[in-house]
Amino acid sequence: MYAKLDAFTIENSEGDRAMNVIEDMLQQVTKMQWSDYLDIVIVAFLLYKLLPLIRSTGAMRIAKTIVVIIVLAWVTGLLELYAISYILNQFLQIGVIAVVILFQPEIRRTLDHLGSMKIKKFFGTDRAEPEMAPVVAQTVKACEVMSREKVGALIVFARDNRLDEYFKTGTMIDAQVSEQLLRNVFFPKAALHDGAMIIRDGRVAAAGCVLPLSDSNRLNADLGTRHRAGVGMSEVSDAVVVIVSEETGTISVALGGMLKRHLAPQTLERLLLHELCPEQEQRPDNLSERLRQKLQKSKEERK
Repeated sequence: MYAKLDAFTIENSEGDRAMNVIEDMLQQVTKMQWSDYLDIVIVAFLLYKLLPLIRSTGAMRIAKTIVVIIVLAWVTGLLELYAISYILNQFLQIGVIAVVILFQPEIRRTLDHLGSMKIKKFFGTDRAEPEMAPVVAQTVKACEVMSREKVGALIVFARDNRLDEYFKTGTMIDAQVSEQLLRNVFFPKAALHDGAMIIRDGRVAAAGCVLPLSDSNRLNADLGTRHRAGVGMSEVSDAVVVIVSEETGTISVALGGMLKRHLAPQTLERLLLHELCPEQEQRPDNLSERLRQKLQKSKEERK
């Protein structure tokens, strides 16, 4: 009987604490001014825009490291592990300098990404360039021929990230994208065939560019430098990278650190159109047809 009374008293006390917390929160809300609401909205908007950026670049490694260090410092403090706790606390005190030193390449790439983002794109009002559809068509034609002739190619489509750091490693071209130009650049005896071609703003910006190699363990051991460079470029930027294998002639696309291999020319064209100019996809007037296409698209993505 006493045990039941004690349990009832504990439940009532917990309920009272919960009610007190809710009342305190309501009082704080009633005291808020319009500037507080504006402050919350701006912070939420910035987090909504910056989180995809952190997730898509090497900056995720920085965030994970900081979280792990904070958690370890808290756990060692609870367990009274004074030596390791002291070391971690000292590291946290100079954490800003340490993070800058250890993750200097990732920070530089992230800042470069932020600096190259368009204002309209950041606020969600920018649209893909209308000339990207013919650019995709010419690229697919060139890749189809190079795949059949087993000519290696590495084509980078720059998006929000301008890739200035890698653009400077190659030779500036600034020419219109055409099937003949792409095939001539990647001709085995051409001077620029070993490097990567960067296409931005619907034009061939540079060729013979040097890209960072991926050190991911998920890639097959049979993949060469060209594929690792394509995946590495997609890991540190939002670029779409098309790769044609010189050994097998297979067409692949690197996107977000993932490699999609053995693509048919028709699949390559659909993928590039979806990534580079999604607003140009045809939208049928029939509602049932729209639903059918959405279901089919979701099935393809799951595959």
